[in-house]
Amino acid sequence: MAVRTTRAGRARPGGGGFELAVWYLMRLTGLGLFVLALAHYVITHIVYPSSIQTAEWVAEVRWSSVAWRTLDWLMLSLVLFHAFMGLRVVVGDYTSGMTRTVLTASLYLLGLLLFAMGTMSVAVLPLPGE
Repeated sequence: MAVRTTRAGRARPGGGGFELAVWYLMRLTGLGLFVLALAHYVITHIVYPSSIQTAEWVAEVRWSSVAWRTLDWLMLSLVLFHAFMGLRVVVGDYTSGMTRTVLTASLYLLGLLLFAMGTMSVAVLPLPGE
């Protein structure tokens, strides 16, 4: 497997396939998370004063819009993908053999479980007035 070096960070995998796709997706999700986290910060700390933000306010005001729910779900999805693919790299760097296989499979299962739970939390809560 050919390895191409970059200026910083993990070297880009040569060829193609799954590893190269994950390499690019890690960069895209990192950029997306930067934008979404900045937007989240501005919304929660500048646009709306923190003194009015309670769980009831979030349920009745913020999550009353499909757009807000979509934004929160997108941030959740990017965080989970970025975190678990990063952990996959760490597991791959420090383990080998059957241990690597079991830990990687466990990471994928845990990631899917958390994604399903988060998606259900965002999607299942009723909109106000329902």
